[in-house]
Amino acid sequence: MPRSSQICSQPLTAKAITRRTILKAGGTLLLAVLAPLPAGAAQILAVRVWPADDYTRVTLENDSSLKATHFIVKDPERLVVDIEGLDLNPTLKGLVAKIQSGDPYIQQVRVGQNRPNVVRLVFDLKEEVKPQVFTLEPIGNYRHRLIFDLYPVKQPDLIAAMIEKGEWSSEAPPPPGPPLAVAEPQIAPEPVMPSPTPERSNAEAAPLARREARSGARLEAAPKVARMITIALDPGHGGEDPGATGNRGSHEKDVVLAIAKRLKFKIEEIPNMRVMLTRDADYFVPLQVRVEKARKVQADLFMSIHADAFVEPSARGSSVFVLSEKGASSGAARWLANKENLADSIGGVNIKSHDKELAGVLFDLSTTAQINDSIKLAKAVLGEIGGINRLHKRSVEQAGFAVLKAPDIPSILIETAFISNPEEEAKLTDNGYQDQIADAIVKGVKRYFAKNPPLAKSRLT
Repeated sequence: MPRSSQICSQPLTAKAITRRTILKAGGTLLLAVLAPLPAGAAQILAVRVWPADDYTRVTLENDSSLKATHFIVKDPERLVVDIEGLDLNPTLKGLVAKIQSGDPYIQQVRVGQNRPNVVRLVFDLKEEVKPQVFTLEPIGNYRHRLIFDLYPVKQPDLIAAMIEKGEWSSEAPPPPGPPLAVAEPQIAPEPVMPSPTPERSNAEAAPLARREARSGARLEAAPKVARMITIALDPGHGGEDPGATGNRGSHEKDVVLAIAKRLKFKIEEIPNMRVMLTRDADYFVPLQVRVEKARKVQADLFMSIHADAFVEPSARGSSVFVLSEKGASSGAARWLANKENLADSIGGVNIKSHDKELAGVLFDLSTTAQINDSIKLAKAVLGEIGGINRLHKRSVEQAGFAVLKAPDIPSILIETAFISNPEEEAKLTDNGYQDQIADAIVKGVKRYFAKNPPLAKSRLT
């Protein structure tokens, strides 16, 4: 018998068995180290809360997509959310301190580890809400986001809210800043035909004189309006969508809200005029909702306020835009419209809740008449803004801005200055310049109505 066979056939000693067991255990340990570990729990990177009368939004930003389920508990009202694949971390625990006492819908929130890999959030509510829970894919500077939008069951009456907040019925002081008189605009008279020459007969001169008299009477009587005029002011961006950011850290959403509030106060000092703000605080409003709000209050004008930005800090100046049915008036206008139309993606819209049919109606009914009226308003405003700041383009530009697609309301988008330009960023954050730009817009509105007096008209509802 070969020696190897003799060795194999010999019974194993206790020492050999022990050695084999140790080797086997070591091999198992080595395999465990080398084998891929199971995926760890997702990490919450940031929590944000955006309270507003329209709705309160809670955002959890994380490094991977999360799955959440939710349900409502009655008496008292609570929203319970279970998030899978998540372990508590200090950032998520910080959500408790983010809830403000003035939040219209959330009393407080409790956060806990409900079971392994499942975190439970319990929102104690101040009233009954309709929650929307959805996720957003990474875009811009954001990673994955899990969104909780808490809407009131009883939707506020926009006209009643506008009347309640209107400065025209109160003695509220003006916003802080150096006082600046709001002068009546010097309305340029319509072109006057030459006086009749001696060669003209009296019969020819009389109709001309009557036309000139009627023209002067129209200009004089135009500002006297029998009905209340409603103007929708739309401060761009907000909430999750900061808009453009300047070198000094100024956010477009904050600058334009400050300008819009000044503008609201100044407009409401004019008899028979009132203002609806599409947002009056730091929260996001989808583009379509901004248009819907203006139509619900039957606005006579819609003005969206923005601060421009470009990759080159040397770009500067103010601009005014209107909608285009046939493409942008320039490459820069097209680029800007595309950038502004990304607001819904950055701000975060629950696509499932969108009424696509309504959106299509709004976008398809934009009319040539609306665009023509918008151009008249834009020219009047641009002419006044040119008196206080350099114009980026001396003519009104056109592009496919989604926020300007109200089919029955003259609508313009005003780029007040370039926040990406250091000099203009300083202007935009200055009380004096904010006051001046608001004054210029008011003068433009007056000039528009002087030549285009508001009339009673049927509206699409």
